Amino acid sequence: MLGPKEKKERALGERLHLKGTRCDGPKCAAVRRPYPPGAHGQGRHRALSDFGKQLKEKQKFKLTYLLDERNLSRIFGEAVKNAKVSAGGVGAKFVELLERRLDNVVFRMGLAPSRLAARQLVLHGHIFVNGRRSRAPGNEVCPDDTISVRKESLSEGPFRDLKEKLKTYDMPKWLALNPENLEGRMTTLPTDVDMPFEVSLLVEAFSK
Repeated sequence: MLGPKEKKERALGERLHLKGTRCDGPKCAAVRRPYPPGAHGQGRHRALSDFGKQLKEKQKFKLTYLLDERNLSRIFGEAVKNAKVSAGGVGAKFVELLERRLDNVVFRMGLAPSRLAARQLVLHGHIFVNGRRSRAPGNEVCPDDTISVRKESLSEGPFRDLKEKLKTYDMPKWLALNPENLEGRMTTLPTDVDMPFEVSLLVEAFSK
């Protein structure tokens, strides 16, 4: 039976990797059933209006980064205020702020198989920022901040077998991690983020 996350991915027609590495293989619901859920999922569908496209793109961001409408809107507002310091304008600043969230950084470092798993690690006190425990998934990570795993947690299930997996992990260029002690840092602001979404549509949606 498919879970709600997989049904949402199918409804949007996008692999959002909400279930981690499962989404990379043939077990991914978007691969096994590449059509929307429901009795008429395989039928022909009406083309989306501009508003429909914007709404769909907004849903992708909310599901991917585990945000509700209020928080997504708040982050967009911050992007608008700080867009002048970003070479790519509002869209680039918005993506940067999303990527700098602590739960996302933990995920991008390879310390968790999905953003949801990364959020749980943060909430349960396994993650330290600059030597201090942080239980706030939305904390903004800055360049040169160090991210580490609580020493007592290193031998626990989520981290026990990570060293070998991280040796072949393709980490974003703006992050660095020592696989031996699972300590890393943000070296620069997020750049060249692989974003399978149309950020411009989301900017249009919030700009109305």
